[in-house]
Amino acid sequence: MAVNRVPVLKRCRALGLEPSQLGYDKKSKRQNLKAGKKVSEYGLQLREKQKAKFIYGVLEKPFRNYYEKADRMKGTTGENLMIMLESRLDNVVFRMGFARTRREARQVVDHRHVLVNGKVVNIPSYLIKAGDVIEISEKAKSLQRYKDIAEVTGGRLVPEWMDVDLENFKGTIKNLPTREMIDVPVDEMLIVELYSK
Repeated sequence: MAVNRVPVLKRCRALGLEPSQLGYDKKSKRQNLKAGKKVSEYGLQLREKQKAKFIYGVLEKPFRNYYEKADRMKGTTGENLMIMLESRLDNVVFRMGFARTRREARQVVDHRHVLVNGKVVNIPSYLIKAGDVIEISEKAKSLQRYKDIAEVTGGRLVPEWMDVDLENFKGTIKNLPTREMIDVPVDEMLIVELYSK
């Protein structure tokens, strides 16, 4: 299985992202020195694609598949793409506060700690639907790890498209998010322009 091993702060600096958007509370002490350099149109489009891939932890081939699927769906391709990325199981676990970062959420799912509608799902890319109930398994709830996670994520804002009971590590998807509800700093139109060349 392919794994992204790029240091997070270094990648954030290169893409102009705040580490806090990924769930990290560290700050990079170095400054980005490429600030004055003029970026071509292609460069801007590529950066937006890299940003989206990095934020959601998706590698190139699956990302391309998401784009092609979004292109076949009704509505705007860019919005469909962002909604699909947002409704991945690892992202939903992160948004609900059951993990500190998306990488940790992916690991939680891989370790078979997550139930969707009462069944174990260990596929981070599983797409959730409206009405799905996501919870941490009974066996895992008692682990010290989840007590630590609850302390860190307790003050985090939960998106309006989900109901979460952090004490019991259980949440319900009220409906799929619209683009306005997704607070990710990515201009998806540039990604569409890049892929439609």
